[in-house]
Amino acid sequence: MNIRPIIILGGEPFSIFSEILFKSLIKFKSKNPIILIGSKKLFQKQMLYLKYKFRFNEILLDEYNVNYLKKDMINIIDVNFNFKKPFSPITYKSNLYLENMFYVGLKFIKKFPIAGLINGPISKKNFLKKKYLGVTEYLASKTDTKDFAMLIYNKEISVCPLTTHIPIKLVNNKITINNIITKVQLIKNFYKKIFKKNVSIAITGLNPHCESNYKNSEEKKIILPAIQKLKRQYNKIYGPYPADSLFMSENKKKFDVVLGMYHDQVLTPMKTLYNFNAINITLGLPFIRISPDHGPNSNMMGKNKSSPDSLITAIKFLNL
Repeated sequence: MNIRPIIILGGEPFSIFSEILFKSLIKFKSKNPIILIGSKKLFQKQMLYLKYKFRFNEILLDEYNVNYLKKDMINIIDVNFNFKKPFSPITYKSNLYLENMFYVGLKFIKKFPIAGLINGPISKKNFLKKKYLGVTEYLASKTDTKDFAMLIYNKEISVCPLTTHIPIKLVNNKITINNIITKVQLIKNFYKKIFKKNVSIAITGLNPHCESNYKNSEEKKIILPAIQKLKRQYNKIYGPYPADSLFMSENKKKFDVVLGMYHDQVLTPMKTLYNFNAINITLGLPFIRISPDHGPNSNMMGKNKSSPDSLITAIKFLNL
């Protein structure tokens, strides 16, 4: 029997992730076994603090065998680190722990087949040290992936920002015909492979109402020519559309995915429409990588009031 576990990286050690993980394991029973990678002692301390009751089954990476996994326990590959308290402020001191956790996770993936990788939220400010724009770019670098994209997925409609975590003043410099074409190809291939579906994609403009007082707008110079090239290869490519009306109820029924020009152009309406019922999927990696669509939220850690919906959606997706 080909059993493919779901790998979950614990993410930022001092965050809401342990809470939403425990809630998710109670609310949804995964048919695929789950292996948590992180500090066993820390998760045990946080479990006691939050008043949950789980038993841990420690798995050794170098001796891994699928038969060692337990259904009634949290299977964990321990990344040992000296955390004295269950919760503390987020600082750079956790960076070595996070690096070790990603190292162990990627080493596991190279050796064994998996259903997918889920990582807990990461403090980009501390961990990525301005070297990477986000965890998407970090994993692309670690896996030598040249072409990749961020897909915020919901079964009703999903979005993909052409540019990710960069200042608005730099966005127009990153909008190219090749970039648009590459992102569309990644989206088309992903939906065909996972859902056997010819996905319908709407592409936004950059400027308000897809207009500009400048002689050569980005819509005329770049976006429209990219769409025309794409239509020679694919059907169900539409646009450019003004982003201010694209997410109205009647419009969003027509499309599966919206490719937007910058991060907040498409993530703001997604989070307004679906709250935490969406997940962040990295396209182009040699494995499916998902993260819950929220950050560490350190202000809420230890309070036991955070929603597990996004993590549950991520686990459910890997049970398809």
